[in-house]
Amino acid sequence: MGDSTTDQQILQVLSGVSVNAIADVITTMQAIDQLLAGNDGLKWFNLLYLQVTQQVDTEPAQAWEDPAWLTRLDVVFAQLYFGAIRNWLQNSVTVPSSWRALFDARFQVGIDRIQFALAGMNAHINHDLALALLQADSELNLLPSKTSPEHDDFEHVNSLLEAVLPQALQFLATGIVGELAQDTGKIGRLLAIWNVRAARDLAWDFADHLRPLQGEVRNAALAAQDQLTGVVGRSLLLAV
Repeated sequence: MGDSTTDQQILQVLSGVSVNAIADVITTMQAIDQLLAGNDGLKWFNLLYLQVTQQVDTEPAQAWEDPAWLTRLDVVFAQLYFGAIRNWLQNSVTVPSSWRALFDARFQVGIDRIQFALAGMNAHINHDLALALLQADSELNLLPSKTSPEHDDFEHVNSLLEAVLPQALQFLATGIVGELAQDTGKIGRLLAIWNVRAARDLAWDFADHLRPLQGEVRNAALAAQDQLTGVVGRSLLLAV
């Protein structure tokens, strides 16, 4: 069982913050991390997300072709994560199945920290990233193609994540002071099940697919994607 007091504190953090810059994203994730206990699976996705966001933030400005677009995408993307937590804590019926896979299992014993982390990445990338791309593109009046500066930046983030993710998962498995080290043999097997570059590239394609859709057709496409993402998330939370 979760701690209702902690959940209310997290809700207060998310209700009282304005996330308009990457610094705000990092500060909010840090606040959430400080509140979450070690037996809460959400802690390990949040910590992984915090680490990879900090890594992207440390890249020099000249590394990006369109830093304004990338920054806006990162902020909108994080807002979707914070919104999913907020809706869950408020018992909203709008929480996607992809996120429920993680939230339902938050305090389930026998699941490794790295599994929680990847289940969160699965929900966030496979469900949220296409929506974040569409929102950022719309706000900045862009229609990026796969030969655009924005797609080049998107691919650069893919390369960063591929480099950082195994190290970050290793840290989650063994680097928490005062906790027993976990068997890290699962990392490679889990990354074989769920590949970050493939997931992000599919999210770009799904955004392009969604762009012209409206009404019930769009809702049906989103519902099907959400259902599939939820299935993948639950598979990542099974014993491997």
